Amino acid sequence: MEIKAIQEKFKSLFGTKGSLFTSPGRINLIGEHTDYNGGFVLPGAIDKAMYCEIKPNGTDKVRAFALDLEEYAEFGLKEEDLPAKSWAKYIYGVCREMIKRGASVEGFDTVFAGDVPLGAGMSSSAALESCFGYAINSIFKLWFDRLELAKIGQATEHNYVGVNCGIMDQFASCFGKEGSLIRLDCRSLEYQYVPFNPQGYRLVLVNTCVAHELASSAYNKRRQSCENVVAAIKKHHPEVELLRDANIAYLKEVANEVNAEDYIRAEFVIEEIQRLLDIPADLEKGDYEAVGKKMYETHIGLSRKYEVSCEELDFLNDIARDCDVTGSRVMGGGFGGCTINLVKDELYDGFIKRATESYEQKFKIKPKVYDVVIKDGAIKL
Repeated sequence: MEIKAIQEKFKSLFGTKGSLFTSPGRINLIGEHTDYNGGFVLPGAIDKAMYCEIKPNGTDKVRAFALDLEEYAEFGLKEEDLPAKSWAKYIYGVCREMIKRGASVEGFDTVFAGDVPLGAGMSSSAALESCFGYAINSIFKLWFDRLELAKIGQATEHNYVGVNCGIMDQFASCFGKEGSLIRLDCRSLEYQYVPFNPQGYRLVLVNTCVAHELASSAYNKRRQSCENVVAAIKKHHPEVELLRDANIAYLKEVANEVNAEDYIRAEFVIEEIQRLLDIPADLEKGDYEAVGKKMYETHIGLSRKYEVSCEELDFLNDIARDCDVTGSRVMGGGFGGCTINLVKDELYDGFIKRATESYEQKFKIKPKVYDVVIKDGAIKL
């Protein structure tokens, strides 16, 4: 549906046909708040994506139409040409980051749309950046590899959108592989594919449909706590640059040198990094019960130690436990968004019914439910 509507709009606006590209959103099975501590994450690309039709237009202007918003924008490619519309900044930013790296990007026409739910933590913005990164790289025959395209997407967020994000989202969009998750080392950017074929299970997100205002200020405070603990440990162990280099024994040594809040935040991160190191072995064996147990451990840590959960997320997590769901946790930065749940096929209907009905009864909001399947990263269609 997306593709046909895009093609019709492109033809009516520009009177011609272009090339089609797509790039997916992502989930992260486990590994939260580990990225800025130099740890590991375990994302996968999903079957919800951004799509664009694109064609060079022989000018120095980009003419872009956002089909989902029914909005048009036209902009140049110089540093002073930053467009006003927020969605256009992503496309412009990708072009600028390529130009800064010495590429010759010229004007093009494009229509795009997507089915990555907005505000659900599936990273629609990274899907958009990766879709255009891959498309522009292809139509102008540039030389960027997938890693550089992921970095271009991340730099777009930093320099043109004002979000100081890590690289996980763009990396998953570019490197996704059907039937696999990506164990990404956030420091070295080395990665390996880990099999994810949960026969007899379904992966489902339940969106609380709330976003608490705490998120950005709390995020900065959590980062500061981690840095405070690293500074204390570094006095005893100079080789420690990030919490990823520390362990629980090192943390215990500085228990009297850091405050209680910083201590418990760091404890969660060190434990979460260890879970990330342990979980690929469970996935290799197909032991999804062990995987699910770790997901619950992550939720408890995020809720009680890192304190980035909220009443709505904890409520959904408790229901998952009551319904014998194999694994459940808050996904993403916290304070709203989704829980990610690994559910046995035969328990799925009962869980979804109970979760949606109980949640709506308690919070007077209908949660949204998204089934997700692990798919490939950015491609030309």
